[in-house]
Amino acid sequence: MLGAARAASTAALLRPQLLEMAKRAVATSLLRVPPPQELLRPLAVPDRLLLGPGPSNVPPRVLAAGGRQLLGHMHPEVLQVMDEIKAGIQYAFQTHNRLTLALSGTGHCAMEAALLNLLERGDSALVAVNGIWGQRAADIARRLGANVHELLKPPGEYFTLQDIQEGLARHKPSVLFITHGESSTGVLQPLDGLGQLCHRHGCLLLVDAVASLGGAPIFMDQQEIDVLYSGSQKVLNAPPGSAPISFSDRAREKMQKRKTQPLSFYLDMSWLANYWGCDAEPRRYHHTAPINSFFSLREGLAVLAERGLESSWERHGANCSQLCQGLRDLGLELFVKEEKARLPTITTVKVPEGYDWKEITAFLMDKHAIEIAGGLGPTAGKVLRIGLMGCNSTRRNVDRVLHALREALRSCRRSRL
Repeated sequence: MLGAARAASTAALLRPQLLEMAKRAVATSLLRVPPPQELLRPLAVPDRLLLGPGPSNVPPRVLAAGGRQLLGHMHPEVLQVMDEIKAGIQYAFQTHNRLTLALSGTGHCAMEAALLNLLERGDSALVAVNGIWGQRAADIARRLGANVHELLKPPGEYFTLQDIQEGLARHKPSVLFITHGESSTGVLQPLDGLGQLCHRHGCLLLVDAVASLGGAPIFMDQQEIDVLYSGSQKVLNAPPGSAPISFSDRAREKMQKRKTQPLSFYLDMSWLANYWGCDAEPRRYHHTAPINSFFSLREGLAVLAERGLESSWERHGANCSQLCQGLRDLGLELFVKEEKARLPTITTVKVPEGYDWKEITAFLMDKHAIEIAGGLGPTAGKVLRIGLMGCNSTRRNVDRVLHALREALRSCRRSRL
């Protein structure tokens, strides 16, 4: 009797465990996709020097900021960080525009946001195209139903005021899109006089500065730019995923007079302006922001502020000049002929005859753990693109990439037989 009682007691204790095991067995039997074996291994990320057109390497200070513990996206501490980001963007852009913020998305997201908030179906837009970003902007504007006119220049060239004057007079657009730093071709577009010219023609000036911010002078207010945007992953040395953008009072007035709402709720600047505290109204929930990306962007802007814009422009210009001279010494031909038209952050060099650009970039990656890139859009297969941005813009990195290229030119020559 005693043994039976003990057995019954043990069974009672084991019953919940057995039931749980049975439930797990049943649940497991319902799965048709097993756990991916690759996710059961530790994450492996190689250490590389990113000297392509972006992203660039993230310095320890910015990495540490992005690794902070999460806070709620409406917590006062996060709102304070957002206010600090706004101030940092105003400094980087050299603007007092109240409608200044960072989008929860990459620089390409900012391009879409700028266009869809400014343009309605039937509006006329003039897009200056001398590389892939003008092509992309024209594509987006057409998708929005705008009447798009393209002002064309060959890759490697920039637009003069006369070019813009003729385009504005002919097409009478409400918006002109132009790229300040054309990363696909390595061209730096002069901005002085463009804003005044556009306003005389009743047109807003929209400038893409994703590849140039912090590396070349921009004075948004002084140059009368109406909408300016950038990204986080180049000179600011933060991970991709947050995009500074600013709208002038002229641009805000146009948006307020829209007949229709922007096609995207997520990128509607009236909602975003409120969430970022740009409209003097109590902040309301719009979306759950990428909080840790904002932490990183804040630190990237802080580094820029501490070092100073003028110092950053000077450093990028000097290192670009050193790189260009070193490339010429290797017998390579620069893609952008005019020195003043060369983008200080991304240098384009023609692929030398008898070489495959893929072999050169693969050699640098495999032998030196250095990333450089081939061409993009109209320069695909024609150029190599070398980026020196933010913390990566140093004399040491110039020497490293030139040394690696010298070895590549010795090792990768293709037979002409």
